[in-house]
Amino acid sequence: MKRQVIITLLCVVVFKVVAQGQNFFPKEDLMSIGVYYYPEHWSPNQWERDIKNIAGHGFEFIHMAEFAWAQLEPSEGKYDFTWLDKVIKLAEANGLKVILGTPTPCPPVWLGIKHPDIYVKDVLYQRKEHGTRANMSLSNPKVLDYTQKIVEAMAKHYARNKTIMGWQIDNEPEAKEDYSEASQAAFRQWLMAKYATVDALNKAWGTAFWSQLYSSFDEVNIHNATNVGWWGANPIALLDFKRYTADTQAAFLDFQAEELRKYIDKSQFITTNYVAKGNGADPRRSTQMDFASFTAYPNYGSANLGDLGFRLGDYSVLMYANDYYKSVDGVTGVMEIQPGQVNWANHNSLLQPGTVRMWLWHCFAGGSSFACSYRYRQVLYGAEQYHHGIVSTDGVSLSQGGQEYVQVMKEIKLLKEAYSSKAKMPKAIQKRKAAIMWSFDNLWNLERQKQTYQWDSWMHMQRYQSILHALGAPVDFISEEDDFNDYPFIIVPAYEMVDEDLVQKWKSYVAQGGNLIISTRTGAKDKNAHLWESNLSGIMNELIGGKVTSFDMLPAGKSGEVVMDSQTYQWSSWGDRISASTNSEILASYSDQFYKGDACVISKSIGKGKVWYIGIESLYGQLEKDVLKRAFDDNKVSVENYPEGVFVMYRDGFMVAVNYSSEAYELDYDGNYLLGEKTLKPAAVSVWKSK
Repeated sequence: MKRQVIITLLCVVVFKVVAQGQNFFPKEDLMSIGVYYYPEHWSPNQWERDIKNIAGHGFEFIHMAEFAWAQLEPSEGKYDFTWLDKVIKLAEANGLKVILGTPTPCPPVWLGIKHPDIYVKDVLYQRKEHGTRANMSLSNPKVLDYTQKIVEAMAKHYARNKTIMGWQIDNEPEAKEDYSEASQAAFRQWLMAKYATVDALNKAWGTAFWSQLYSSFDEVNIHNATNVGWWGANPIALLDFKRYTADTQAAFLDFQAEELRKYIDKSQFITTNYVAKGNGADPRRSTQMDFASFTAYPNYGSANLGDLGFRLGDYSVLMYANDYYKSVDGVTGVMEIQPGQVNWANHNSLLQPGTVRMWLWHCFAGGSSFACSYRYRQVLYGAEQYHHGIVSTDGVSLSQGGQEYVQVMKEIKLLKEAYSSKAKMPKAIQKRKAAIMWSFDNLWNLERQKQTYQWDSWMHMQRYQSILHALGAPVDFISEEDDFNDYPFIIVPAYEMVDEDLVQKWKSYVAQGGNLIISTRTGAKDKNAHLWESNLSGIMNELIGGKVTSFDMLPAGKSGEVVMDSQTYQWSSWGDRISASTNSEILASYSDQFYKGDACVISKSIGKGKVWYIGIESLYGQLEKDVLKRAFDDNKVSVENYPEGVFVMYRDGFMVAVNYSSEAYELDYDGNYLLGEKTLKPAAVSVWKSK
């Protein structure tokens, strides 16, 4: 029980205790490329051939062992590292480095037989079973006990092995909702640490509503939206459950990292591979990673463009991951990215030739220090039989994606020859530098009470991210704790929960010359997700130069109109009605509906800077783009106008362009191209040295 209490308390205290973003990847190496290899899936007499071929193709490291707990500990307390030692020695002999994974995603069958309660309980209170992955209850003291033992054994065994470059903890950490007995107890501990008294809990949760009042923490069970119905669920209790779940996942990662650091060499990094667009796991809640890396499968999603889009992938996957994960600790890499078709997407079409290469160059442009393909060999059995590899089913022949990996590795070598440590970002691009303020807490809360099924918090944020890239702006993601003054422009999309400290920090940022662009729904609630006892914009009124008097939304398929600078825009999903203050400027107003003439976009100067409030979500994003262009224009900052799906980005002295759209694009550069050409065809890549 002691370990459970410790890890529960760790969940509530979020602060960085190790030096993050260390230079494990020298700048001059640009982007190292590796591949997943699973020796336990193949005959030992093929290991040497495979490792030689991996090195011969140009890969620099292999990734192993994150799913091999049963092979590493075939029975309780009996460890077998001999097979893994052999492969690591083969890697060393062939000049390859190794990333080792801790094998906690897949507990061995003997552990579940001895302790059936180690498994997660789902929303129907049914216990998960052996045979899949990510099925353990991370609050369970027995899980923590056995995790500590296997991590300690691996760390001690490989602590001084110079071939090991780093560790990946677990795999694709998921903040999985857990209704087990252990999780219920841990949740109560989390609540006690957060609220201290049950009276404070009652006030925060609003338990006066529908007789939900508690007289002791012992009476609290995890609120189950499925059992009470979506409409009847307490949104604030559910938000705290989301927070607890994310904190528990983060604490589980940190728990393993702390164990590793007792033994491993300082040259070995520690990270984990978050799912690119998030599954509830929040890397900013973790305190012990050296940096956050990510898994990206661009073949799925909704941003596939044009007739070829289904073969080119969803640009928003890598767009988000590149910007977000490098913002956490300053260093990132794509730990897992597909080399071809997969077996689990809604459709698994063949990729357009060049697409895998384009994805890798997009990762490079976005700042990845490394890229690792999942996987080298296409497995012949199990749940991922049709997940393609670098080589085809014969284990030798390069697949189409494998050929493109080899091509990229050769191209990276060419760029290394042109690299200069003295290169600096062009001033025109530097002036466009922008940040997006983003919080998973706000995402969870907004999605609980969307008010309209047309609302999508994630896509709303990515609309602004996509606009910034279309304008040629470098993009970071920031939290409330970061230094706002590092960015000339800050975008705050639908940041629903605020407090006085944050609003004051925004005011100070603007007064010193910052440009703050705030979108609809921002500031509608306090940090406990309560509405203000004043009006819909509460403590935001002075900042934005007006107050939100009401909001409207239209049925799907029906649109309204607003006018800005004599141009008409359509909207449907959300529109704020704003009463503007005398010291603010009305930029856009409604031109129909019964509130025709009411403001929906306003701006206000504060000190040396300016605030824009965009109280509308337009149908196609053009209004939002025009407001952002106005913000740049007001500051005499030139911008680009790239079409959707075309990315032109600066990295280490190079300009890199990739094209996810189904149409060719003519680049505005007439000099010599290191790679590609002026006409950027679909799935094509062009690279040139920046001026």
